[in-house]
Amino acid sequence: MQSFFLLAALLTTLCACSTGKDHAHVAGIVWQVDNETLEPHGQWERIGATEMLIQWIAVDDVAFVENSAMTRAPKLPNWERIAREPWAHAVILGLAGRFDEKAARADIANLAAVSARLAKLPTSLNVVGWYFPVEIDPSWAEAANLAPLLANLPRPLWISVYDGANVGPDALANGLMKWLPPDVGVFFQDGVGVHAREASVARHYADVLSMRLGKNRVRIIAEAFRPKAGGGFRSAVLDEIKPQLLAYAGYQVYIFDGPHYLPDGLVAQLAKSGILAGSKP
Repeated sequence: MQSFFLLAALLTTLCACSTGKDHAHVAGIVWQVDNETLEPHGQWERIGATEMLIQWIAVDDVAFVENSAMTRAPKLPNWERIAREPWAHAVILGLAGRFDEKAARADIANLAAVSARLAKLPTSLNVVGWYFPVEIDPSWAEAANLAPLLANLPRPLWISVYDGANVGPDALANGLMKWLPPDVGVFFQDGVGVHAREASVARHYADVLSMRLGKNRVRIIAEAFRPKAGGGFRSAVLDEIKPQLLAYAGYQVYIFDGPHYLPDGLVAQLAKSGILAGSKP
């Protein structure tokens, strides 16, 4: 599947050249499916999004699709309607995961086996890639055990990585280089939403990962939330997310997550700001 990443590299280069240094490119939005958020609605195409990264279609042994041989969720998303949305013209489909990170890491062999079966189910979505939703960071010493498991999943395949230990971009890249299959792409979680780092630092991480893995294998997940007084999270405001997105100009950016943190009002403000390539004020 090396040809996929070569084509992606060309498209990314063309996009970067056409948008210029002053424009960010929101390629898509992320949707973390749960029982309370089954029907995503938004105007995300107004900020250029044509792709959706769906976190998973099964979580904690409950499936949000038919015919999975797993426990079926009480209610399923309207996948046919979602497939018609302009912001889901193409989908990177997440497979089997768990809400709890430690539980997911302890169960990677089973999750990979279930994911391989889920990937074979028919879908109304235009699936252009697959995502294995067990997140990687330097604190996970057993991450290399993923390599043989990923070999059994379909391509194009993506994982996500973050640096919760703040080891720095070089150490993060060095760790991935030791085991990550060369035909697996990386979504880098910027950490800006939890105040782990500034956007300029997250950009440096992406640049280092791109130099080591190849630009075509690296995309950025921009966190569109911020800590809320009293606990939990709120949507970022324009003055918070605008410089965040601008810092990632030249990269394909996916906003986490649209249904929870990117309401129509903020979309309208971003569309009118003039910072996004392909936006529709």
